[in-house]
Amino acid sequence: MLSDEDLFHYSLLSLFLITPPTILALLFTTAPYGKHHRLGWGPTIPPPLAWCLMESPTIWLTLLLFPHGKNNLNPRAIVLISPFLLHYLHRTIVYPLRLFLKNPSRKIEKSGFPLSVAMMAFGFNLLNAYLQARWVSEYADLDGDGWFWWRLVAGAVVFGGGAFVNVWSDNLLMGLKEGGGGYKIPRGGLFEWVSCPNYFGEILEWLGWALMSWSWAGFGFFVYTCANLVPRAWANHKWYLEKFGEDYPKNRKAVIPFVY
Repeated sequence: MLSDEDLFHYSLLSLFLITPPTILALLFTTAPYGKHHRLGWGPTIPPPLAWCLMESPTIWLTLLLFPHGKNNLNPRAIVLISPFLLHYLHRTIVYPLRLFLKNPSRKIEKSGFPLSVAMMAFGFNLLNAYLQARWVSEYADLDGDGWFWWRLVAGAVVFGGGAFVNVWSDNLLMGLKEGGGGYKIPRGGLFEWVSCPNYFGEILEWLGWALMSWSWAGFGFFVYTCANLVPRAWANHKWYLEKFGEDYPKNRKAVIPFVY
């Protein structure tokens, strides 16, 4: 019978094994939602519902698993898991609600989110929530880690900066769509340096998380985030260049300022 420790190790291995195919797939196929929406991916659901559905395992599965770990009452574990939960409380509840309130009458056939894509993301979040929750609550040696608070503070600074960039950028993008008129060139803040500062912010968040958790699970999540968001950012950057042509700032990179 498979033990919980074996399940954790196989799940961790799976996270690293799915990363290369994800990079290859996204280099040749852009996920068909948002500005890349297109037909042929099956039934769609409203984007707010899709975000709530696919991100939800990070909340309910984490809360189900956490009390069953040896660290469940350890203040270090509770402090450590809090940024993870706060990010996904925003992504599961606040962000979808804001999307809905911005345009409650949005037509599904024009801007729907493919259910197939949402279910793939749901599956990944099941895997990742299990890994992060079990590492923090059960397998991390928190009391024996003499560098815990130093790494936590350093990682929290990176995570907090990334969260600020991510939320600020999403807010600006939402504001551009108010009043109709289609897509516009985003300007201000890190948009002056990259086309997708929202993705850059999220990459920073999970880099901070990898530092805070100091684990292969946290590092694997950071690497997978890059595998998922960097190709998406390049696709968005290319889309902006094609749509706006000479009007689009040529000095902008796709996702990492001054680099890529």
